[in-house]
Amino acid sequence: MVSVSVMGAGSWGTTLAKVFADAGNAVTLWARRDELARTIAKTHENPDYLAGIVLPDSITVTSSAEEALDNAAIVVLAVPSQALRGNLAEWKDAIPTDATLVSLAKGIEKGTHLRMSQVIAEVTEADEERIAVLSGPNLAREIAEGQPAATVIACPDENRAKLVQAAVAAPYFRPYTNTDVIGAELGGACKNVIALACGIAHGYGLGENTNASVITRGLAEIARLGEVMGADAKTFSGLAGMGDLVATCSSPLSRNRSFGERLGKGESLEQAREATNGQVAEGVISSQSIFDLATSLGVEMPITQAVYGVCHKGMNVPDLIVALMGRSKKAE
Repeated sequence: MVSVSVMGAGSWGTTLAKVFADAGNAVTLWARRDELARTIAKTHENPDYLAGIVLPDSITVTSSAEEALDNAAIVVLAVPSQALRGNLAEWKDAIPTDATLVSLAKGIEKGTHLRMSQVIAEVTEADEERIAVLSGPNLAREIAEGQPAATVIACPDENRAKLVQAAVAAPYFRPYTNTDVIGAELGGACKNVIALACGIAHGYGLGENTNASVITRGLAEIARLGEVMGADAKTFSGLAGMGDLVATCSSPLSRNRSFGERLGKGESLEQAREATNGQVAEGVISSQSIFDLATSLGVEMPITQAVYGVCHKGMNVPDLIVALMGRSKKAE
């Protein structure tokens, strides 16, 4: 048993708090809003993000970051990618000096083009050996319901990866280890953009052939970016690559796919945001930062470019379809 702090009480953070608790650890869940923290502590349910799921009584809930981080051996960072830097700046002095930092955020930081582990290292000054990434086909509600799932713990330090692996291994949750942090993070960030493309195509009325084609070619462009950035190609055929991509692109539980569907049906970004409780899908923001990163590295990512066009450049959905299908013919 280890002491685990989960910093962020959204659907995925709350779910991981449950998993760590079910695996037998002492878990503290931090919620930004005091009202939500008190509600979860009283009812053992997160009504805002995971309604209907009963949480273990053993989870301690607080809105005090200092209290949540006190003596933590594992600190799980469960805030959105673009909010990670600001939160870490507030928390860094309270994070125990030898704690293993586990990133759940899936994105590329806007402006800097940094991966989340790089943001963590830069802000906290933690050695990269202390920073791990959790990524895989992990739809929060299914896991919270106890449905079997697997994930990857990627960390340069295999012993730390194994520490997190042992701590998060619940009866319904099987973690694997990997040392390819770059590949795991790129797979996690880029799949959100591809899922938006799948959702847009589905909302526009296109079928499973299109979905399969977008997933397959999406994986190819993710792998191209990964190759240039030094990732292990094998990562993209595993849980953090193809596994995460298929789940996110195919499930109605995926916020990115669902958000994309609304765009495909003709809704604006603002209309889609209003329909999803004011939340913007991660892929909307990531499409710009990933496109900019790929452009700076000379990597061709046509699906990402098309999604970026719809989300940020005023491209309409029919033009997106034309842009994808009108590309030059070449060998696969």
